Amino acid sequence: MRLQGKTAIITGATSGMGKAMADRFVSEGASVILSGRDELRGKDLEKSLIQEGGKAVFIAGDISQIAVNETLVREAIHNFGKLDIVVTNAGKLGLGSVTDISFEEWNETISANLNSVFYLSRYAIPEMQKNGKGVILANSSIAAFKSFPNHAAYCASKAALVALVKEMALDYGPTIRVNTICPGPVDTPFIWDSAKAFDEPDTIVEQTANNTLMKRLGRPEDIASLALFLVSDEASWITGSAYTIDGGILVK
Repeated sequence: MRLQGKTAIITGATSGMGKAMADRFVSEGASVILSGRDELRGKDLEKSLIQEGGKAVFIAGDISQIAVNETLVREAIHNFGKLDIVVTNAGKLGLGSVTDISFEEWNETISANLNSVFYLSRYAIPEMQKNGKGVILANSSIAAFKSFPNHAAYCASKAALVALVKEMALDYGPTIRVNTICPGPVDTPFIWDSAKAFDEPDTIVEQTANNTLMKRLGRPEDIASLALFLVSDEASWITGSAYTIDGGILVK
């Protein structure tokens, strides 16, 4: 198994891409600390993973709060003795143009999408350095490279996240590898929320799927497969990179 003996923290783990990663990582032998706001779904996920023979602990909390990130790292060490992998999925959409979005919504979006990765990395990196090895994988978006109407805070935060990942890779290599994945339209609740920025959300989602070269939305499992590769030792010479996984939509 590709992650046998590894300990991973996965944020945004209760649905969508984060849940798919949790399922996949555990199936490959990882012990996982799971994070999310929905305690009921989180505990259900924890229970199902344990019933399948995995090792999982769910911690409810808002990752835009510094203390929550400290707790995640502390619980990884307490429960599993070390920390090998961090994957950040949690985020916020923050719809609106610069003149439409509220100051509060702007700050919350930047905090959830960018600051939270800084907070968790700040606590995780020293533990990884103790091991002499570690991997951080941030979930960004094609919005880091392409602007979308009424997504000012989201696009800005995702672009900044790619820059942060490259900086951390530069500062902490060769001990710690840091990469980001940049998904396109994936069939999760997030894409339907994003489509609300347009007049006809259902039509927009259908058109978006057809605009990919693969003529479909991505599946959470597609993203989990790439994430698994990037956090595994098979990707040991990959760091500081941003991987688009978008069905080819940016090619058009």
